[in-house]
Amino acid sequence: MLRITNSNISLIKKRIDTLVMEIGEFIRMMDTLASPALAEEWDRERIGLVVEGRKDLERICCALDATTPVIKKAIEHRADMLVVHHTPIWDAVTSFRGSLAMLLRDVLISGMNIYVMHTNLDHARGGVNDVLADLLEIDSPTPLSLGVIGECGIDLQEMADRLGCPLRVWGRPPLPGRLAVVGGSGFIPDLIGEAKTAGATAILSAEVRHSVARSSPLPLIEATHYALESPAMRVLSQTLGWTYIEDIPYLQTWMPRNSGAD
Repeated sequence: MLRITNSNISLIKKRIDTLVMEIGEFIRMMDTLASPALAEEWDRERIGLVVEGRKDLERICCALDATTPVIKKAIEHRADMLVVHHTPIWDAVTSFRGSLAMLLRDVLISGMNIYVMHTNLDHARGGVNDVLADLLEIDSPTPLSLGVIGECGIDLQEMADRLGCPLRVWGRPPLPGRLAVVGGSGFIPDLIGEAKTAGATAILSAEVRHSVARSSPLPLIEATHYALESPAMRVLSQTLGWTYIEDIPYLQTWMPRNSGAD
């Protein structure tokens, strides 16, 4: 059973189950669940309340990304708050035009808030990487500087089935075996080296660069960004009684007819 393991979760859920919550109290509770101090330094201005709307919250939706379809669905649910992992505003804003204006226009008109839990949720106990470890049957996971490492009890086919996405595999990972798992884009040379030093025989993450794959000292298992991070947001929604909005990117994989390499 996947679960949020924060010791304060029962108190938080009890308070969220009440009919209406003032936004300041909601923010304090989210800070308890995943402290902003846990966020990477470059990310700290991008987390928390990034779009301010109504002060009283009754209906809360959750998703991985604040995409146009997600926002429309949240408004259909008459949500007062949309909690997401990835901010819709990555760069400093000097004007609202083009795609950003189109994305946020309906949010501002509706009065809905948007709250972001990004790298603070990656590092939080029971957050992105702990949920992944639970999903993939990683026994006694221990933290890396980003991600976790432990003994993985499943093979690649079962991993693809549980993540619900195709896997690209660089090298020949010995699974079941000692696996490092990093939600999101974690194929960073220093982190791969850290995982190897910690005894990993493979590493799972997303969006590997060609040069990194070719020079990696470990086999790499490449999933999609969505498949690695959406489980935590889904579990968060289930635990706290929110409405989760699924928004799986459309993806197809084409294999060449003459592919005979194993």
